[in-house]
Amino acid sequence: MKQEHVEKLFQWIDDTATVISEDMNITYLEAIAETMDVLFNGQPFDDMKESLQTHLTNELLKVNKDDFEKEEVRKAVQLTILKGMKGATQQQHLITPDSVAMFMGYLASKLFEDQEDLKLFDPASGSGNLITSVMNQLEMPVQAYASEVDPTLIQLAVTNANLQQNKIEFFHQDSLAPFLMEPVDFVLADLPVGYYPDDAQAERYQLKAEEGLSYAHHLFIEQGLNYTKAGGYLMFIVPNFLFDSDQSKALNAFLREHAHIVGMLQLSDSLFKDEKHGKSILILQKKGETTKAPKQALLAKLPSFKNPNGMADILAQINQWFDEYKMAKL
Repeated sequence: MKQEHVEKLFQWIDDTATVISEDMNITYLEAIAETMDVLFNGQPFDDMKESLQTHLTNELLKVNKDDFEKEEVRKAVQLTILKGMKGATQQQHLITPDSVAMFMGYLASKLFEDQEDLKLFDPASGSGNLITSVMNQLEMPVQAYASEVDPTLIQLAVTNANLQQNKIEFFHQDSLAPFLMEPVDFVLADLPVGYYPDDAQAERYQLKAEEGLSYAHHLFIEQGLNYTKAGGYLMFIVPNFLFDSDQSKALNAFLREHAHIVGMLQLSDSLFKDEKHGKSILILQKKGETTKAPKQALLAKLPSFKNPNGMADILAQINQWFDEYKMAKL
C-alpha cells in the first residue's frame, strides 16, 4: 500500500465532494457518497446539472479507480468521512479507529485460520469502515452482510464497498428488527451505546429492561447471537462499563446461558479523550453441542498501538493463547 496513493485519492474525493456539495446543496458527507458513485460509475449522472457534469467529466480524467488497492481506497475514503464527521454533530456519525479495525481483522484471521470460507455480518455497519477493513485482511472467500438504519451512512457504506470491490449485501433497516438472513459464522460490530427508543421492538428481547428503556448495546449482543450459527463467533467493540451497569446482571446471566466468553481486550486509554468513554473488544462463541469454554479467557489490557515494543509483546502472548486454544479444541 502506498501512502501517496491514499493522499492522491483523498485529495480527489475531497475536492470533488466539495464541488458537488455546493452545486447540489447537500451535506459534505452526502456529497462523498455521490463522488464515490461517480468514480465507481466512471461518469457523472444524467440528473446532475450540465455544468457539474462537465466539471466531473474533466475531473475523472485525473484519476483511475483501478490504480488503487482496496486498502488505499478504504483509507482515502475513511479520511474524507472523518473530515465530514467533524462537521456532523450526530453521535452515531462516528468511525471505528483504523488501528482498532486492523486489530480486529487480525483477531478474526486467528479465529478463522482453518476455515475455507466465511459468512460475516455487521449489524451496525455505519460507513462500512470496520467490515471492509476486516474483509480486506481475511484470506478466504467471504460472504458478507451488513445493516445500517441511517440513510447517509448506508449510502456511504454501499459506495465504499463498491469502490473496494468488496461484495456486501446491505440491509437498510433498524438493526434490532428481524432480518431475512440465515445465521452466519461471524458477527462483528462497533456497538452503538445508549438507550434504545423503540419499546415495542425491545419487547422481543430477553435482555429488555425490566422497567424504562433498554440498552441498545445489550440488545445488539442478543441480536448478534440470534444470527450466529452454533459454534460461531462474535466480536464487538463494547464500553468498558459493559459488565458494571445497572442492567449487567441480566446480561451476565444471558451470556452464561448462550455463549462462552472467549476474550475481553481493553483498548488503550490513549484512544479516548476521556477514560470513561473507554472501550474493549469482547469475543464470544455461541454455545453448540461440541463447544466448550476456553480453559482461560483471553484477557489483556492493550498498550497504545503507537508503542511497537508493547504491541509486539502482547501479540506474542495472543498468538500463544490462540495456539493453546486451538489445541484444546482438537
